[in-house]
Amino acid sequence: MTVKICPGDFDPFQEIRDHQRAKPAMAGKYGATSIFIGTMRDFNEERSVDGMTLEYYPGMTENQLEKIIHEAQRQWRLLDVLVVHRVGDIAPNTPIVLAAVWSVHRGDAFDACRDIMEALKSRAPFWKKELLAAEQGQSRWVAGNSDGYSRK
Repeated sequence: MTVKICPGDFDPFQEIRDHQRAKPAMAGKYGATSIFIGTMRDFNEERSVDGMTLEYYPGMTENQLEKIIHEAQRQWRLLDVLVVHRVGDIAPNTPIVLAAVWSVHRGDAFDACRDIMEALKSRAPFWKKELLAAEQGQSRWVAGNSDGYSRK
């Protein structure tokens, strides 16, 4: 299990490659890798967004993410988990979060990856301040996260 907080940009696919290379004993043991990459949108709540500042509580945030992963490890048969989360100033189209789960079978990997992300979005201490588009000229703190679904 690895949790990383990144104050700058990161390449989610390179993070996965590096993680797998660092764990050669895992090679050949997993049949499934489930990956979620969250990317910053240029809109939220029907308004244009030019950027965002993502703040966190050092130490507490990492501990909470580790707790979330341990809960998933108790519920599903997992070989390894990697969570990387961006903080600081973020521009649209920039990766914010990576959750990767390795397991023998896809069901455990899919379910655990989704559960980790849902728990992260609702329980990890991160705070978002959006910079609204220039014509709107203001910023706002995001009070809560969506349920993760688009509505028609």
